[in-house]
Amino acid sequence: MKLPLLCLPFAGAGASVFRPWREHEAQTFEVAPIQLPGREELFIEDPYTSLAEAATGTAERILAAAGESPYALFGHSFGALLAYATTQLLHSKGLRLPERLIVSGAAAPWLPRPHIGVPDLSDDELASRVHQLVGYDHDAFHDPELRELVIPALRADMGINETPSATPGPGNPLPVAISALRGVDDALVSRDATAQWAAATSTGFELIDVPGEHMYFSENWPTLWTTVDELLLRARQEGLMRSQTAR
Repeated sequence: MKLPLLCLPFAGAGASVFRPWREHEAQTFEVAPIQLPGREELFIEDPYTSLAEAATGTAERILAAAGESPYALFGHSFGALLAYATTQLLHSKGLRLPERLIVSGAAAPWLPRPHIGVPDLSDDELASRVHQLVGYDHDAFHDPELRELVIPALRADMGINETPSATPGPGNPLPVAISALRGVDDALVSRDATAQWAAATSTGFELIDVPGEHMYFSENWPTLWTTVDELLLRARQEGLMRSQTAR
């Protein structure tokens, strides 16, 4: 049986960024994107504005999507921070945890994030700063009507990202194995900052280098997709994934 891989996107993005993954078959997982409020079909809902609010809402969405099945959790950049905060919340409440947490393009959650002063930026300035920061551009940023739909979620996510995190630090490791992925040419997140995810787990950790820069996620998704498939297959073969039960 394939493991549902519940996926959280980078800042401002919606579940559709995982659409290419759903068009290809993996050995170990089935993609189950988690849609967050304020984007795509949920654009009329207000986006989360704090990490605590986001973790609470995302935990509900994750448990609803997983049902009774074991699952793994994946997040890229802001999605990695949210995945960790959500897993910590699930753990604190004794709820079912992911078999494995896969974090991509993100420093360990207790480390400082880049600060661009989101509240003081116009929509144009915010889109420009994000492009400079992470090397990501979107066609919607250049269409005034579409930009009105995507900027609120981007602004909310980036605001959360640059606010000092209330997530537990390395003294509160999760009983969930963590795989941390990083583009070898990522100028935003260093290898050392990625390696510090090791302190977030008491179960097992691996750091995997992949080709590309910070947004290798969208630039070279087939490599990422294959890497995730291989690491879950290896974990299954090594018996490192064990079902977590609610306490």
